[in-house]
Amino acid sequence: MTSSPHPVALDADQARTRLHELTVIDVRTPAEYASGHLPGALNLPLDRIRRALPEIRHAADRGDILVVCASGARSESACKLLAEEGIPTATLSGGTGAWSAEGHDLHRPAACDTRRGWSMERQVRFTAGTAVLLGLLLGLLAHPAFLLLSAGLAGGLVLSAVTDTCGMAAALGKLPHNRPRTADLDATLAALRSR
Repeated sequence: MTSSPHPVALDADQARTRLHELTVIDVRTPAEYASGHLPGALNLPLDRIRRALPEIRHAADRGDILVVCASGARSESACKLLAEEGIPTATLSGGTGAWSAEGHDLHRPAACDTRRGWSMERQVRFTAGTAVLLGLLLGLLAHPAFLLLSAGLAGGLVLSAVTDTCGMAAALGKLPHNRPRTADLDATLAALRSR
């Protein structure tokens, strides 16, 4: 793979045939990763990519890297960031959603190892919906100024769609249940170094 401003994209079938030769980095939150990931994928949340640059560079020197997320948006962002650092990568078109839709297996840790978490998209929808309803309810029952909360969230959702970014997802990603434990992150970095 070569470093370019637009990441190389593999579809689910292309990735499956090359899975044995790829280092797969899943940039979703630990809770999302635990809900099902590509076999052999290493969890390295998007906001931790810069910290792992030396290890990712080391793995890239030894073979091709595939970056994965739920739908492809976060993995594309990670690929662009890594390309800026001179590290060639590919992204999985459609992410784990497309992988699963094609009938390919997702690895899920044993039930006793972790509890199944909500996807980041589901967390954002729940949080935004709850805040909008709360703003409407408080606006009707307490003071009309609370309607500004709902209006602000609507504006934020429009901005999120136009810019293809999500500030709420970034904030939710910092919550404890969405953060990797130090031991998990250290294990991922060690696995990248050993590639």
